[in-house]
Amino acid sequence: MRVFDFDNTIYDGESGLDLFLHFLKLDTKGVFKYIPKFFSGFMKYKSGEITIDEVINKYGVYLKEYCDNFADSMEQEFVRFWDLNEHKIKQFYKNIQKEGDIIVSACPESLLKIMCERLGIKNYICSKVDFSTGEIGQICYKDKKVSLFKEQYGDVQIDEFYTDSASDLPMIDISRNAYMVSGEKIRLVKKDGIMLEKITY
Repeated sequence: MRVFDFDNTIYDGESGLDLFLHFLKLDTKGVFKYIPKFFSGFMKYKSGEITIDEVINKYGVYLKEYCDNFADSMEQEFVRFWDLNEHKIKQFYKNIQKEGDIIVSACPESLLKIMCERLGIKNYICSKVDFSTGEIGQICYKDKKVSLFKEQYGDVQIDEFYTDSASDLPMIDISRNAYMVSGEKIRLVKKDGIMLEKITY
């Protein structure tokens, strides 16, 4: 079984950020005002200052307001977004892609499923966000990736795991072999259950 992170691993960038910038270009309804709020919440979470539940509780209202601005065109814009950004799928992945690959990503399902369909990837685990209402269901990130993976696949052995980030150390821990991805380059960091280099948050 092979499992891949998506953002900055298969996709060259942060799809959520790129999507926000995509909508920013359509800014006829004051979307710009949400940038400081979203950035503040993101940085506080990344630094460990607040938990993901606190992010949802404190900043979810801004997402709801943001989504209201594009309620009638959200789905169409997701398709248009990928029409413009599909070229950012990395060539290394296209070269090694196999049937049965699994993506485990913090990317929202409504966005990720479109690209997975285009790539022919049938299996993915991701965050749940209802963009019609702005409601946040689950965030697939850090330790939560492991619990969501095990909910779906149990204790099935991950033969190869690919990521760009140390935040995926919980997934690396449950994988037999692991690779760190930087641009189009990959390096083996865990082999046959043995870490070849130290990875920390």
